[in-house]
Amino acid sequence: MARQVVFALLLLAGTVLPGGSTVVNSCSSTAEQLCDFVCNCSDCSDENQCGYLWSSAVLGTPFTCDFEEGDCGWQDVSTSTYRWVRGQANLATWSMGPYSDHTMGTNLGWFMVTVSPPAKTTAVAWLRSPVMQEAAATCEISAWFHLSGSALNQTEQPVLRLAMMYRDEVVGLWQSPERRGEGWHQLVAYPGRVAEQFQLIFSLTQPPACGAELVLDDIIFRNCGLQEPRQQDCGEEEGSCSRGSCLAKHRFCDGTDDCGDGSDESTTRCENFKRCSFEKDLCFWEVEDGQPKWERNTSLSLGTMYSIPTRDHSLNSRTGFFLHVGNTSATGASGTAWLSSPTFQATNSCSLVLYCHLHGSATSSLSISYVINSTKYLVRERMGDLGSSWVRERVDFNVTKKFKVLIEGVAGGTGTIAIDDLILSPGCVEDKTSVTLPSRPHASPCKAEEVACDSGGCISAELACDFAESCADSSDEKRCGATTFEAGAGGWHDVSVGQLRWGITNTTSTTTNTVLTGAFLALQAGEGQVKAAAKARTPLLGPSGPACAMEMSYRIHSGPQGFLAVSIADHTTGTTHLAWYIQGHGDTAEKHISIPLGQRTRPFQVELLGLVDLQDLASAAIDNVTFVQCHPSMMPPGATELSCNFERGMCGWYQDQSSDFKWVHVTGQRQGSDHTTGSGYFLAADPSAPWSRGQRAQIITYHQEPATALRCLSFWYRLAGPQIGTLNLKMQLEGGEETVIWTQRGTQGSIWHQGQVTLPTTGQRQYRLSFEALRNAFLGDVALDDLALRAGPCGAELSCSFEADACGLAASEQHTWLRQSNSTGTTRGPSADHTTGTATGHYMVVSTGRVSLPAGHTAVLTSQPYQPSTPTQCLAFWYQLSTGTPGSLGVFVEESGVRRKVMSVSAMEGDAWHLGHVTVRPDGDWQAVFEAVGAGGSHGYIALDDLHVLDGACPEPASCDFERDMCGWSSPSDPRLHSFAWGWKSGVPLAKYPGPEQDHTLGTRDGHYMHFDTSVLGLGGTTAQLESQHLPAAADSCLQFWYHMDIPEHLSRGELRVRLQSVAGQRTVWSMAGHRSQGWQHGVVPVQSPSEFQIIFEITTRRWPMVGTVALDDIVYSSRGGCHSSLEVPVEEKSSGSFVAEVVLGLLLAIIIVALVAAGGWYWLKPRGPASRTSAESNAPQGFDNITFRDVRTGGKGSPAPPTTPKQHFLKSSANPIRLPLSPHSANT
Repeated sequence: MARQVVFALLLLAGTVLPGGSTVVNSCSSTAEQLCDFVCNCSDCSDENQCGYLWSSAVLGTPFTCDFEEGDCGWQDVSTSTYRWVRGQANLATWSMGPYSDHTMGTNLGWFMVTVSPPAKTTAVAWLRSPVMQEAAATCEISAWFHLSGSALNQTEQPVLRLAMMYRDEVVGLWQSPERRGEGWHQLVAYPGRVAEQFQLIFSLTQPPACGAELVLDDIIFRNCGLQEPRQQDCGEEEGSCSRGSCLAKHRFCDGTDDCGDGSDESTTRCENFKRCSFEKDLCFWEVEDGQPKWERNTSLSLGTMYSIPTRDHSLNSRTGFFLHVGNTSATGASGTAWLSSPTFQATNSCSLVLYCHLHGSATSSLSISYVINSTKYLVRERMGDLGSSWVRERVDFNVTKKFKVLIEGVAGGTGTIAIDDLILSPGCVEDKTSVTLPSRPHASPCKAEEVACDSGGCISAELACDFAESCADSSDEKRCGATTFEAGAGGWHDVSVGQLRWGITNTTSTTTNTVLTGAFLALQAGEGQVKAAAKARTPLLGPSGPACAMEMSYRIHSGPQGFLAVSIADHTTGTTHLAWYIQGHGDTAEKHISIPLGQRTRPFQVELLGLVDLQDLASAAIDNVTFVQCHPSMMPPGATELSCNFERGMCGWYQDQSSDFKWVHVTGQRQGSDHTTGSGYFLAADPSAPWSRGQRAQIITYHQEPATALRCLSFWYRLAGPQIGTLNLKMQLEGGEETVIWTQRGTQGSIWHQGQVTLPTTGQRQYRLSFEALRNAFLGDVALDDLALRAGPCGAELSCSFEADACGLAASEQHTWLRQSNSTGTTRGPSADHTTGTATGHYMVVSTGRVSLPAGHTAVLTSQPYQPSTPTQCLAFWYQLSTGTPGSLGVFVEESGVRRKVMSVSAMEGDAWHLGHVTVRPDGDWQAVFEAVGAGGSHGYIALDDLHVLDGACPEPASCDFERDMCGWSSPSDPRLHSFAWGWKSGVPLAKYPGPEQDHTLGTRDGHYMHFDTSVLGLGGTTAQLESQHLPAAADSCLQFWYHMDIPEHLSRGELRVRLQSVAGQRTVWSMAGHRSQGWQHGVVPVQSPSEFQIIFEITTRRWPMVGTVALDDIVYSSRGGCHSSLEVPVEEKSSGSFVAEVVLGLLLAIIIVALVAAGGWYWLKPRGPASRTSAESNAPQGFDNITFRDVRTGGKGSPAPPTTPKQHFLKSSANPIRLPLSPHSANT
């Protein structure tokens, strides 16, 4: 909610013209200065509409397009109906498309999305940027994309590409992998130095009948602008560019224009360097015979396979040449490709710069060695997947004998390795004699899908680093990331592409209070060009169990721009989840920590990321890495303890670390207390938290032993907020799919509710349980507490929405009563259920057509036995009868085999859901029986939904004191209406959900009422409605209620209304402008409707923002007798300040008029007489507010004012409030 307000205010404060267009080039910069990633105007408006805006108000990043203020100049240039448009998430189709944008993380944010019906042929949607001027060698382009659709499981999948168009050529920068799961993914591309104008193009290629949908958001350009020309004082290890900027000496003559003016790569400066770009031949390098081997080729010839370089480095072109080692999947060859140099003299000043491309496999490797007398000495090794970019690498040779340089490449799996622009420094002097290379190693005895043990023998590659020793010497688990770094990297390998890298460092500190000792892994200066965080990875790990964690020691000394982080990368789905993060704070922070990794069903890698400014003496390092409780079969103590009150932890429940956001173990602070003690712990999931992205948060159990008997799992839950999503309880049998066994959706108020479900037997199969919070709404919170597992079934469910199952209700015959949704059902039924208001929601239905249920025949639905907890109970349910001849619905209460009919209905107006309720006074266990009777019509149905059994008598229709429940009052659940829900809470103060500290019924903090915080109105919707059940036609009825407003009058832009809705439409019969009331105020409204209708309390705003709360309590609807009292003419309540101002202005106006027209003064002053009544009316007895009536259809305000309040329903004094029954007319049995 607060984020919405801040976002909207930032939008209002931005550089936007009245028409909504962003200001461009306010200082009339030259064309060459537009869109060059450098601010030339004081307001940086020369960098707007460039494919980015100069800044994102929401993200706080420069040169960003978050699509919140428009399309940033991006244009759809598709040539078919398959195209890109700017759009928002649609919660009504949440399961079939993007559920939020990435910037805001809600359905209010904007993005670009592909739209088109499935085509019979391959289609491509093109999105093109405006013209950009040029880009520095350090330029990084990142974006987030979300892919969804049922076709993602097909063999041929949609492909997203980012390309650069310049010099009459289109050059690929990035391509999505072949397999990519649903959800948000980040793409990162490095275009390299671009010295002329260019444009970017996103394209999505959709296979025939694919039907996938792609969303693009948050395009960010980092470090793309050239340094402004200015003279700088350069250090000893730096040289000067012609533009005046400084550059490290080892970056001169390295094949890249780092200065931005070409002066660091000039022919004069670099004439003694030996450079081979492979454009004509191999120069003086020699490819050694064998398979595989290095091959010279171009991107144009190799095609567009995922791992292939999309351009060379020398020319940044598809036609440029490079050397590559292809993947082994096609040829079946495995081994190492060798490339050797001429022989060089002994030297201490020879260096080699090259550009490498490792992509498509986590097991590819590139090594640079020197050879003396047939002995190889490794200097640098790169492993893993570095992405689709050319990465600069540099090595120095300090060799006392003549030597050769040997470059080895191993392409793992489906990966490709390539090298380009090999540059030797002048200190590399050729020797006329020759050096013999070592013999090639014998081919591995292991197959391609196997790895070798150190002691000999082979094991399946899937058994390596799986947290269980498979080799006799345990070597398969020795280089998997668990290490003290004393004997090497322990399996960690650096995959950095920028000016920082991870490397092993030995401590030189003499202090004893550090967590790092001996050797450790630390951030070092890297050889790459871009300014990206350093990254190191483990080998492929797993699978792992729910309690799996990585323990490590860390130390960071950095300012706030520095950080350390640990992520988990799943290459099967292409997802990366942040597991741990710490930001620099200016001083030194060090600690030994445990980082949950959780259950991973597929191999994964742990990523270590770090960013500090080494020139500012900052540092970061890790040490003493171990993995604990990671093998899936290793169950920690308490893993079977599913009963939990969360006071001392999470018992046998574990975070699903692969889910998108997390449940948090908290005490009640802003959203309410726990259920156990009122001051203890519970689990909460907040979909509006800034770190919440993605679809779900989930807690899971270990696989439990097979269940041979029924058991009952009960729990307490809370679903609060004006727009909150879904809570699911799911069960998964070993080797099977997850199934939802209990679900609840939408706000249930800031109140703890009990849920329960009978767990079925599982035969010989193990099972696991999970609670899942879904982000299909974004304002509110979900909470869990007091889970209890006990033997035996739960008994009849006291509340059933039919979303998960039939709750034990049994039909008399097969194929009579069916549980279905309109979207999947086979029987004609309601278009939407009552619970969710959507076509995917479930209900019970029976077809009453003459074929299915002939006239006089019955279909019976019987509940399980209810065990009464109080002498009186209320059976409430929602029902719907089709139009025409639907038959009749009879409701019975059965005790000891005896049925008593308590309700019957055979017709109703329209096809809406109606509330039925009867009061039951049972002598023992009882059952509810619903009987549908056929009437011989051609078509028809009877449906049931949302069955509840409550303690106490049922209230009169539409009457409620809100102490026990909401009595059938509800907010529209259809997400297409873009409205918010009223909340239900007690008077206990909650910072997240403000409201009066006393209700009206009891006058205490323990009393309950309905409330709404108006500050959420605006971007996501302008109304919040509270609807009654459908009521019969009324000739002379009366509605009474108590309301409480706490809205500053200077922020009031809306009002509270009472509206009547029927087949004739809606009309407003009462309204009150937002204001600060003194306590609870009384409202009385005569109600008349010639047809069936609903009462609606509506909060609406005409302008935004509107800040404050509105509450309702003690609603009484009387269908007989009307509002029999004397009528008063109400006037809207005004503050004393506004009243004095009106009096003063009135007197001044009167004096001026008298002075100008003495004869007409009396005539003009006479109409102001009523103003003198304001004082008397403002002193009306407290408890009555000023009321205005308005009929929407006539536009008039002529409806009579309400009578004064009847006193028979509520008697209350400030000292001893007394609550009387709402009505003596409840149905009893």
